[in-house]
Amino acid sequence: MRLGLALGYWGRGPSTDHVPLAQEAERLGYHSVWTAESWGSDAFTPLTWIAARTTRIRLGTAIAQMAARPPTTTAMHALTLDHLSGGRMMLGLGLSGPQVVEGWYGRPFPKSPLTATREYVDVVRQVLRREGPVELDGRFHSHPYRGADGTGLGKALKPITHPLRAELPLLLGAEGPKNIAQTTRIADGWLPLYWSPTRPQAYEASLADLPEGFLVAPMARAHVCDDVAEGLLPVKAMLGFYIGGMGHSARNFHADLMARMGFEEEARRIQRLFLEGRREEAVLAVPDAFADEISLVGPRERIAERLELWRKGPVTDLLVLSPDPHTLRVLAELNS
Repeated sequence: MRLGLALGYWGRGPSTDHVPLAQEAERLGYHSVWTAESWGSDAFTPLTWIAARTTRIRLGTAIAQMAARPPTTTAMHALTLDHLSGGRMMLGLGLSGPQVVEGWYGRPFPKSPLTATREYVDVVRQVLRREGPVELDGRFHSHPYRGADGTGLGKALKPITHPLRAELPLLLGAEGPKNIAQTTRIADGWLPLYWSPTRPQAYEASLADLPEGFLVAPMARAHVCDDVAEGLLPVKAMLGFYIGGMGHSARNFHADLMARMGFEEEARRIQRLFLEGRREEAVLAVPDAFADEISLVGPRERIAERLELWRKGPVTDLLVLSPDPHTLRVLAELNS
């Protein structure tokens, strides 16, 4: 199991510790570093900044939102950064949810997410392989565009720039069972939002036919500390926001995922409290047991013991979310 550093996205402004953390992770032998986006900073620009200040560590987006860019634009970003970094790019993509897609990007959330994802990946693959002009008579992504409101003058094109790698690794952030199963067929890897090494049954059916070399790269907040309860507070704060605020009351993929993992009653309570404006109560309502399952928190000895559980399953890459260099060093030592 390899280690990666997950940096997430910016808050109010640029995070000044991201480059030093990425450089420290590279020095410690971490395999990859990952950036993200929501509705603020984008995923590719900070990753390019990091690429210019590192030499070996792989560079991933976890995740770049499909609604933010046409698939050809995403492929352009990926092939450009892959060239500039000497072949270190790993492209992680995700649909996001209706609240963000329609509220931030101002476009309809696809009525058939599986089809939209499949078409998006198809176009990105066509660009990167550069075997001919990009052509797809798709429901969501048509190349050339053939809609009734078009001019009819669109021409199928292939990229001017020759991609460095035709098979640049492409991973998907899927949450629903059918979406995860499709990911194992059309992508090179999967970026789980929550992973519990003690509940493999939560994803067992979707991962029944994993191809050889398929990447499973969950993100986990980590913190070496003496007080487990205190160390779990940032995990609970994150869960309270995602489960309570990242979606509509009637359609929240994160809450649905927590429910499928055995915490349905708790997930709905967190949602209700958050939507009522009782955010502190929503965070406190997150069960310590769930927060603990999906993270690595506590003294070194406890983390060492729990790390063994992560190694026993299908996880190939553990993406560590931690702003603490000491924690990064401890995990590197335990995983060596």
